[in-house]
Amino acid sequence: MALMSLSWCLGAALALLCGSPWPQAHSALAPENEVPLRPTTWLPEGKITSITLPKGRTRRLYFTLKKKAPVMSVTVSPCDLPIEWTLAARTLKDKPHKSLQWSTKKSVPEVWWRGPGTEEKMHSFTGSIVNTYRGPSHPHASIYIVRLRSKQQNTQATVYLHEGLGPSGVFPLIPADPRVHTLGVGMTSVTLSWVPSASINSLPHKQKSYEYCVLVNSQQNYPSLCAARESMRREKEQKQESKDKRRRVTVWPILKEWWWQQWHSYPEPQSAPSSLNDEYADLQCVCQGTESVCTVSELLPDTLYYFDVYVMDRLNGTSMAYKGTYARTHEEARAAITSLREGELRWVSFNNRGSNSEQFFSFRPRGVQQSGLLTLQSCGAREKIKVTVSSKGQVLTSQAVGVDLAHIWLQGSPSYLIHLEREGTTTGHISGATNPALTGSLTASVKMQTSSAYHRRGVPSLPSTLQIKSFNRLRGCNSVTLAWMGTEERSLYCVYRRKLGNHEAEAGGASALTAPCLGPESRSDTERVLCKYFQELNPRRAVTTAVIGGLEPGTAYVFDVYLMRRWGIPIKYASKMLKTRKEC
Repeated sequence: MALMSLSWCLGAALALLCGSPWPQAHSALAPENEVPLRPTTWLPEGKITSITLPKGRTRRLYFTLKKKAPVMSVTVSPCDLPIEWTLAARTLKDKPHKSLQWSTKKSVPEVWWRGPGTEEKMHSFTGSIVNTYRGPSHPHASIYIVRLRSKQQNTQATVYLHEGLGPSGVFPLIPADPRVHTLGVGMTSVTLSWVPSASINSLPHKQKSYEYCVLVNSQQNYPSLCAARESMRREKEQKQESKDKRRRVTVWPILKEWWWQQWHSYPEPQSAPSSLNDEYADLQCVCQGTESVCTVSELLPDTLYYFDVYVMDRLNGTSMAYKGTYARTHEEARAAITSLREGELRWVSFNNRGSNSEQFFSFRPRGVQQSGLLTLQSCGAREKIKVTVSSKGQVLTSQAVGVDLAHIWLQGSPSYLIHLEREGTTTGHISGATNPALTGSLTASVKMQTSSAYHRRGVPSLPSTLQIKSFNRLRGCNSVTLAWMGTEERSLYCVYRRKLGNHEAEAGGASALTAPCLGPESRSDTERVLCKYFQELNPRRAVTTAVIGGLEPGTAYVFDVYLMRRWGIPIKYASKMLKTRKEC
């Protein structure tokens, strides 16, 4: 049974294609004066007529004027594609016989077309914008013919005939200056203005049949609301087609599609809707109303947008377009990027007031290996600082920076972008505020250094502990003995001392013991006691000692040890407060 149905469908298709008895009305070889045997399409006066224009086929509309109509106007509104249209007046030498009209199956305009006469072209236009012929009627015209043709694709158009002087009142009025002006462009918004339409200015305060509609898109300016609607429709169809690519194709859908193409190859014109509410309900106007100023917001930075303004007449279902404009939004504000020099020790501070909650730095390592070391240390226990290192738009590492020294190994890129960001809003005390950079109202500060590492292959080794040990038995009236852990690398260790007053000694030297960012660069040379090199290949035995003499009996001192390195910030050991003996 299925095979019989399939053979019947194939036979029907071949019969329709090869031996169709229907007249080939739309043959491209048909002469100009050959009129198809179809019902006449009359163009009524005072009524908007919508007509479909198949690609490459000429559509004709016929109309006659009243005897006392000296002036007329014909308005053609293309939808989304350029069309060609002409207006011609045909004058017949002899009127057709009544018997001829009734004895043939031809309509009256077709009989006039075949009859002897002359034809004069009154107007022609090619384009995609609304065009109107307005002028005197032909004194000897028997019938007027409007020809419309689309060369690119199937499209639509509307035609309106008006008899008499003055405007028809069906289409909104556009001012002499139809341009849309750009008042201001921001990063995410654009402000537009245009000359108000006389249709809206002449309206009573309570009547709201006219209003503006502002559309925005990132593709192009559209000459009409119909063009904007068709663009949205095609976009939806493309999305739907991508979903229906896997649908099954059989003989019956092909035959059915061909059948409906023949049936609808010459659709009859339809009257335009009386209201825009249904036809353009899917349009999303960013501004709608009677104001001639519009601010379009929520746009993307550094993006080109096209803006169109339309005047809509919801009572007659018509609209007219201003000359659209375009604008590119501004780029996002880029933060200043500071270049870091080789081995530079930098204090980075964030103000308590203001929006400067992040800072950017760049570093280019020297040498062919393109390796470097980034060292950071936060200057307060309650501060929240985050560092992110990226190269060529790719994030390499991101971590929090605290009081403990942080080392980030840089390798494999010619340049690095260092992003320091303050997290949250803290009001912690800034330790080590003896540096001038740290004075003022600050919420966070970071000590940072970058240096190239020519022969290193990783982060340098650190002591197993940063505590300083003292020996009570070796504590005298004029000297103390200190011990601390070193590393297997040969490094320089410097010891600093500071005498405490009576009030500081009673307080336990709290202010002096909580200064992680207090480095040797901020210390006086008179406070430096000694510097010595030390190296021990066995990390468990890497202990070094120093005897600090020249002290006063019964006096409290704060001792600091710094590990001086060629790369990175000097490492500060935990401060140690000791008091010499009064009697020995």
